Amino acid sequence: MSIDAKQVADLRAQTGAGMMDAKKALEETSGDVEKAVVLLRERGVAKAAKKADRETHEGRVHSYIHANGKLGAMVEVLCETDFVARNEAFISFCHDLALHVSAADPLYLSRQDVPEEIVTKEKEIYTAEMEGQGKPSEVIAKIVEGKLNKWYSEVVLLEQPFIKDEDVTIEEFVKSKIASLGENMQIRRFARFSI
Repeated sequence: MSIDAKQVADLRAQTGAGMMDAKKALEETSGDVEKAVVLLRERGVAKAAKKADRETHEGRVHSYIHANGKLGAMVEVLCETDFVARNEAFISFCHDLALHVSAADPLYLSRQDVPEEIVTKEKEIYTAEMEGQGKPSEVIAKIVEGKLNKWYSEVVLLEQPFIKDEDVTIEEFVKSKIASLGENMQIRRFARFSI
C-alpha cells in the first residue's frame, strides 16, 4: 500500500511524531490512521521509559496569562539540554502545560505529593457515603477505590485528562513529547493564580 504525504502529515499533527516514525507506523498498519496512532503511542511510552533515568538539568519556567488578566499559571519543566530548552516544540509543550494548569486547577503534581491525611479523609467520606447502602464490605472497598481514583484524576496534574485531548492524560502527553523530542523531560512544579 502506498502512503501519501497528506496521511503522514495528518498523523504527525495528531501525535507529534517525527516524519519517518509516522510513515513507518502507517506502513505497518496498512494506512489505518487509528491503529497507527495507537502504535505510535505505545512506542512513545517505550521510548519515554528508556529515557526516564537520564538527568534533567536544563529547562524553562513558562507562564500563561489569560486574556482577561485574572487567571494565569507558571510551570517549571526540565529537560536534558539547553538546545531542547530553546526549541520551539519544547516551548509550545511548556505553553500547553501552563494553559492546562490554568484551566484544570490541579492541586498536586503526582499521587505521591498528596498528603496521607487528605487521602485518608477522602476514603472516610466515600466509605461513609457507601455504608448506608447495605452493600458487602468488599464491594464498598472497590467502589471507594474507584471514587478515589476519580478524585485523583481531578486533583493530580499527571492524572488529569489533557484539556486539548481528553483521551490523553498529562502523564501520557509528557511521554509523547519525550518520544518526539528525544530527551527526558519532567514537570518539576507549577503554580496557578486567580483573581
